[in-house]
Amino acid sequence: MVAELTHPPRNPASPFASFKGHHTAVRVSDYEEAKNWYTEKLDFRVVQEWPWGGFQVAYLAPPTDDGFHVEIIGGGVPRPKTAYTEGLDSLKDAGYHHFCLRVANVDEALAELRRRGVTSLGEPFEIKEIDSRLALLADPWGNIVELSQPLR
Repeated sequence: MVAELTHPPRNPASPFASFKGHHTAVRVSDYEEAKNWYTEKLDFRVVQEWPWGGFQVAYLAPPTDDGFHVEIIGGGVPRPKTAYTEGLDSLKDAGYHHFCLRVANVDEALAELRRRGVTSLGEPFEIKEIDSRLALLADPWGNIVELSQPLR
């Protein structure tokens, strides 16, 4: 039996009580190509775009989630990332690893993504300790996206 995920009590007295998740940023070399990839492959919506420091930047939101954004930062010549073909191989490097999107059904979402030409990093797998079925994929710039489906 998997234990239900429970959070410790909230701490409204914390000086950081206003912290809330807002976005994660991914660095890409080709801004327009990245914007098109996220909007065409993942159906993300462009929320806002602006130039900054010689780069082009945008907030993109999932199809029905206005509370989480992916910020794409494009332009220049970023250092290349390792191109992974298996999810476990990607865990050999330290630092930022992925951002996660909750889905109703990992297998159905992955099948549609593959139909759209998105390459997955291996097959879906389950982690009983967190009661989830997961799949990993990468955008064309090596940024990893996890799909997560609650098993219950």
